Amino acid sequence: MDKTKMVNQIKKFEEYLIVDQGLSKTTVGGYCRAMSIAMRRMRKFVPQYDDVKKHMLWMHEKEYSYSHIVNTSLAIEQFARFKGIDIKLGRPRKPKRVVQDILTESEVSRLIQATRGVRERAIICLLAYSGIRNSELCSLKLQDINLGDNYITVKGGKNNKDRRINIASECTKILIEYLSHYKRDQESYLFTTVKHNHQLATCDTRKMIRILAKRANIGRRVFPHLFRHSLATNLLNRGASLIMIKNQLGHAFIESTMIYATSMPFRTKSEYDYFKPAYM
Repeated sequence: MDKTKMVNQIKKFEEYLIVDQGLSKTTVGGYCRAMSIAMRRMRKFVPQYDDVKKHMLWMHEKEYSYSHIVNTSLAIEQFARFKGIDIKLGRPRKPKRVVQDILTESEVSRLIQATRGVRERAIICLLAYSGIRNSELCSLKLQDINLGDNYITVKGGKNNKDRRINIASECTKILIEYLSHYKRDQESYLFTTVKHNHQLATCDTRKMIRILAKRANIGRRVFPHLFRHSLATNLLNRGASLIMIKNQLGHAFIESTMIYATSMPFRTKSEYDYFKPAYM
């Protein structure tokens, strides 16, 4: 495929999503990434329904995850609408989610200890203590950090929402040390690439964490979003309320936060043993 032509198509698609559909930056980025992958696999710049049908069937046969299939379907429908084509795809039944293989507190500690330099340490600490999404971390600017009151402000996050996220004083200390080595203006991105000082990309963070996991001998796949799941689970283990965790993660609905509680049957048992009535 002509790479330049595909890039131009995706650029126009991005403009359509922002201007005509009014979607948030995070949603637009997800649709554009999903459509880029789908176009490369279908080898079509303007796929028709038969092309899409074959591609979606292939994804089902390869047993791609529910979220991957749904996100690809949504991206293709938006792209078809952009091209004036009527395509409506079905959705698989949403599976019951269970959060597994989270990082324990000791494993997060090992990852922090495995960092080399204050820049790596600041990125890992912020992911671990805040539960921020990878794309949100890459979009943070210095003006979004309140080092005095230990919180950060995410602007235009998922569903185009602004929210405030707490961070630990230990994380704040690392950020202060980082900023003493890497000077930033208020309008500058908090984290940038080392060589060219460009905005950090989500793939940069994923690559760094893969390397850190090997250094720390974690022994399984570690990725930025896993810190978010791990914070929620570790907070719950320490007795935090679901409302507090919901606000920290920025969930729109408490049902999203309930996933962590239903994934921890031992927590329910320990709470029952603690609160059970004293009949005997």
